Amino acid sequence: MKHSIKNIFALGLLAAAMSVNASDTTTVETDVVEAEVYDVTLEALSVEEEQGLIFMREEEKLARDVYLTLYDAWGLSVFKNVAESEQTHTDTIKLLIEKYQLADPVIDDTVGVFTDYHFTETYEALVEMGTASLEGALQVGNMIEELDIKDIAEAISKIDGNDDIVGVYEELTKGSRNHLRSFWDVLTSNGFTYEPQFISQEEFDAIINSPMETSNLK
Repeated sequence: MKHSIKNIFALGLLAAAMSVNASDTTTVETDVVEAEVYDVTLEALSVEEEQGLIFMREEEKLARDVYLTLYDAWGLSVFKNVAESEQTHTDTIKLLIEKYQLADPVIDDTVGVFTDYHFTETYEALVEMGTASLEGALQVGNMIEELDIKDIAEAISKIDGNDDIVGVYEELTKGSRNHLRSFWDVLTSNGFTYEPQFISQEEFDAIINSPMETSNLK
């Protein structure tokens, strides 16, 4: 997964939209997810499963932090709305970290502060891209959601059992697909196009051509 996140540094700015309105229409039932997490019997975690949770906790924080920063820069509601969703996502991963008694990597919840220096570098690169132009900011939104979808799929593929973790990851993926749809709507409403960077064109098209999903998380 770290190899995927490093790929961001190699990407240039692409064409993007100039619209200011997009929203996430996912149903939020965080209490349902929390109940499901604790209703599932505690099972042993593999090293890869532990690493996946630690990584995902900071990756979801990364998304939140970038969107909060870009909202401050541009005042676009799409960044504020999705940042709120990403807060829910990282908090939900924290539930799993606490359940399995892992060390939480988010020692300092300050925007832009991470335990893994790869996230610090990535945050700085994305913010630089996103604050250079509104165009770049909207491209960053699409890239982050693509990357989340890719990394969560990889994390799920490494899980053996542990239905609670799989269930949370699946809910996060629904949210990320909805976020991608929101950013795509901003692009197309202004006559711009976007080429996927981290998932296949086929998967990308399937997501944007399907309706918003109902989920227990934003």
